[in-house]
Amino acid sequence: MLLTTQDKFEDREIIQTLGMVRGNTIRSRHIGKDIMAGLRTLVGGEIVEYTKMLAESREQSLDRMVEEAETKGANAIVGVRFVTAAVMQGAAELLAYGTAVVIK
Repeated sequence: MLLTTQDKFEDREIIQTLGMVRGNTIRSRHIGKDIMAGLRTLVGGEIVEYTKMLAESREQSLDRMVEEAETKGANAIVGVRFVTAAVMQGAAELLAYGTAVVIK
């Protein structure tokens, strides 16, 4: 499955547009990670626990979006975007979306 944030592939022709596809996940913070993150804010630097959690969330959202596109018969997705939103205190949704297409 080919993915791009662009509206088309420069070296491929879109022969069919199948519609919007999306994948999401909702993650909550973990008390143990919050304690470590709090300590890191005192000394500075990257908060590795949250970086890892967000990277896993992005991958899970992408995987779910690709799975939906495959069920529609797509072999590519154009216009890929990410959106995040707070669901409740301590929990956030990460949504990946794009347009499923068939390319030559």
